[in-house]
Amino acid sequence: MSFLRRHRRFEKYDEPLEDPIAGVANLFDASVVFIVSMMVALFMAYNMLDLMDPKSEMTITKKTTDGRVEIITKKGREIKARKVTDNHLSGEGRRLGTAYQLKDGRMIYVPE
Repeated sequence: MSFLRRHRRFEKYDEPLEDPIAGVANLFDASVVFIVSMMVALFMAYNMLDLMDPKSEMTITKKTTDGRVEIITKKGREIKARKVTDNHLSGEGRRLGTAYQLKDGRMIYVPE
């Protein structure tokens, strides 16, 4: 009889234990959600949600620490990056307007 009583005491441990890898999988899922939410927050902070819109058009001017200027244009799904250089160009064209620089450094373009 004492053998049966001892055996009943350990019956609850006969159930299968939870898989320890399941906790790691849950952490991975949580980290993916965190990373995606951080990306969306950064896009919102820099007002760049238009980059994800396939119908939007935008132009960004970026200046690096060494003074180089890069112009990034987006039309629809196509994104182009152009570097501005000091090289003088020549060719034919037509006058589009006049640009004025104000005392505070801002520039105003007046089309003709």
